[in-house]
Amino acid sequence: MARVAVAGHLCLDLTPELLGGEVIDPGHLLEVGALSVRLGGSVANTGGDLADLGTPVDVFATVGDDDLGVLLRRMVAERPGMTPRLRQVDGAASSYSLVFESPGTDRTFWHHVGTNAHFDGSEVTLDDDLDLLHLGYPNLLPALLTDGATPMRELLARVRRTGVTTSVDLAVIDPRSPTGALDWEEILRRTVGEVDVITPSIDDLTSALPGLAGSAAPDDACVERLALTLLDWGAAVVAVSAGARGVFLCTGDTARLHAAGRALPDPDRWVGVREWVAPYAVTRLATTTGAGDAATAGLLHGLLTGLAPRQAGGLAMACAAAVVSGRRPTPEALADIDPALVGGTDDFRAERRSAPA
Repeated sequence: MARVAVAGHLCLDLTPELLGGEVIDPGHLLEVGALSVRLGGSVANTGGDLADLGTPVDVFATVGDDDLGVLLRRMVAERPGMTPRLRQVDGAASSYSLVFESPGTDRTFWHHVGTNAHFDGSEVTLDDDLDLLHLGYPNLLPALLTDGATPMRELLARVRRTGVTTSVDLAVIDPRSPTGALDWEEILRRTVGEVDVITPSIDDLTSALPGLAGSAAPDDACVERLALTLLDWGAAVVAVSAGARGVFLCTGDTARLHAAGRALPDPDRWVGVREWVAPYAVTRLATTTGAGDAATAGLLHGLLTGLAPRQAGGLAMACAAAVVSGRRPTPEALADIDPALVGGTDDFRAERRSAPA
């Protein structure tokens, strides 16, 4: 079985059930529904989804010694398939997000970076049999971004020298935040060469690279251009998710794929890919929170198990569909979405329908 570690951003997601029409109105009380308390951040989401798919993970992140930190530790330890390797920062507040998701509207996050600000990569220790390290949301890990993101580049390079595959996912960059003021084009140019697999959304990329994205709403050509830019900067596998349009998957040449580490057992199958993979239709829209992280988990699981690119991309879309419909991406849920996924055939998406916009 493959050995995987997930590292980086971890928080607690606090989501009140909204009834619709709520607005912030000073001096008034608004009634809402029950509060959902769940693990959040790339470490919890992508790591938990990998565990659901059958790939256990070690979890490297930072938490405080406050009540939220105690809760985060307990919830990670109780999550099947996740082994906590958390560093406690005494006197620091743990990270949390307030997630507002009104019916019929996109979600909004109020986020406190908290102890994620202390994550500098030194937390990550390498076991001899590690196959893949996934680093989540570096733009919410400011200690990795000092000196032109030198700590981030050094962490990834240190890992890759041992033959471990590196994977990175981004989050949307808040231009008002301290990390939002950084030169993200320069950061990505400096670091992507040490990234074997990168799985941003198109919103992540347009927030990081506004000069390259342009001011118009991103169309398919924009998605493809930005994905190929990451490939030109040195990534081996790029998967850019674009909501209802699915995911655009592109990969490097033979030499780059063969240098992509142990998580690609058959790199020749992945050379020179340029392909859109459509999403699955969902009949029940429960949430969009965590869908991108689930897609990342599906793609990584596909790589680790030797799937072909189209099949791995389809697995990514099925994992996202499971989360959007309110389920965890377990084999049982994926079999409900597409029975061919469990059978392992390469032609499972031949007759698929795209999800509605």
